[in-house]
Amino acid sequence: MILRTLRTLELDEATRADVISLCIDAHQEEDFRNLFSYLPPDGLHVLADLGEELVGHAVVTTRWLQPLEGPLLRTAYVDAVATSPAHQRQGIGSAVMTQLASALSDYDVACLETERASFYERLGWERWRGPLAGRSDDGLIPTPDQQGVMVLRLPRTPELDPDTLLTIEVHPARIW
Repeated sequence: MILRTLRTLELDEATRADVISLCIDAHQEEDFRNLFSYLPPDGLHVLADLGEELVGHAVVTTRWLQPLEGPLLRTAYVDAVATSPAHQRQGIGSAVMTQLASALSDYDVACLETERASFYERLGWERWRGPLAGRSDDGLIPTPDQQGVMVLRLPRTPELDPDTLLTIEVHPARIW
């Protein structure tokens, strides 16, 4: 397996198409066809290849978390984590996420939203247990039904209490 780390702007059309196909195959979610319309040019991708086949992917974009009464934290927000169904449970997802974590030295913390918390807990991520909300110009938008938000503490992460309120800036397509 070969791991590559590239920015969104460095991905050619064939690689972008492979990423989209992989994500749709892994998640059975057609909305991944729109993935690259949501990603900024500086998104950081980790790609796992077996021979000529893309078998693993994850991308980081910059977002801004804020714990209760704390500072804004430059956040590595992880999206589109996918492993080819034919290659799952072979360490590919773990290798992609380990490589990704090693590339986050410029961030205060990492965050993601998942339905597979146990996978990420094995890699050092922790569930956020406190209330969650989005921050907009009009104030906070509570997200009480949001489940599966996890954080990864990095060398620059300040003291965090995962039982307190955590907010993130609202994006046009989503909050978390």
